[in-house]
Amino acid sequence: MSKTLSAVTGANGYIGYSLVSELTKRGEEVRLSMRKPHPELDKFGCEQCLGDIGDKEYLLKAFEGVDTVYHVAGMIDITGTKDDLVWKVNYEGTVNVVEACKKCGVKNLVFVSSVDCIKVTDDMHPIREFDRFDPDSVADAYGKSKAAASQFVLDSNCPELKTVVVQPSCVTGPDDIYHNNSVCTMINLYEKGIFVVSLDFGAYNFVDVRDVASGMIAAAEKGRGGQSYFLSGEKLTVDEFISILAGINGKNPPKMKMSKNLLLHLCPEISLFFKAMHWPPVITPFSINKICENCDFSYQKAADELGYKPRSAEESLRDTVEWLKNNSAE
Repeated sequence: MSKTLSAVTGANGYIGYSLVSELTKRGEEVRLSMRKPHPELDKFGCEQCLGDIGDKEYLLKAFEGVDTVYHVAGMIDITGTKDDLVWKVNYEGTVNVVEACKKCGVKNLVFVSSVDCIKVTDDMHPIREFDRFDPDSVADAYGKSKAAASQFVLDSNCPELKTVVVQPSCVTGPDDIYHNNSVCTMINLYEKGIFVVSLDFGAYNFVDVRDVASGMIAAAEKGRGGQSYFLSGEKLTVDEFISILAGINGKNPPKMKMSKNLLLHLCPEISLFFKAMHWPPVITPFSINKICENCDFSYQKAADELGYKPRSAEESLRDTVEWLKNNSAE
């Protein structure tokens, strides 16, 4: 019996790379969809199909003979300066992917959305998956684009094409090949002694990229069509996060803790510094306000239906620190 073929869009991204790694470890045949060649992926021995998800004809070529499509390609922008492009890539690109899946006879589509495309409640109770995604309920362009795309994917579920949406929380873990993951950037700043304070506010939900990859594969195999699943992990305050990093490095955690108002006040200078150092802009008013929201995303549905079981945040951070020490950016 011949193997089935899977296609991964955005194969060169943080999640895409980990997904390709996991699929090939399982002996799966995988076709990589990317805009340009990435030699870092050559070691997996996969077919590479180069093109843009904005090109409908290209997608027909990329998905020909494919059984399952993992649509990972997307654009994140927390600066608020690329709203039109974010919509074009995240929403219009996803519409193109769905239409190409149907034309090519693809049986399964797993779309990587985000927990950031839903409006969280003001209380701090556990958050469950929403029945519908509403772009008007979120303020930023990224959230709106992912919400609209997620709903389109769910509405496209049919007997011929099973569609499933997964919503990772803040992703950590090894294999940040292109050194553009926000958490890895913050860890690097701490490791280099540049970010030497903690915060007296804020928290977020952290999940290992390898668990996201395994969860996506489980979603393709076991997920119910027309459903979304949180692929989240452990909630940590910023102070807990930094304390874990300190412990991993055998250091004492910082005693000084910065307030939200002070950090917001320093944002313009921080932005200029990050730009000068060619680092991703991870500390912005948007990201500061984001960590003040409820982030208690429950992965119970994924655990019950997909067998999803994420590792602890500490284990993930230990592996991340170890990987970064052995693979530092130039």
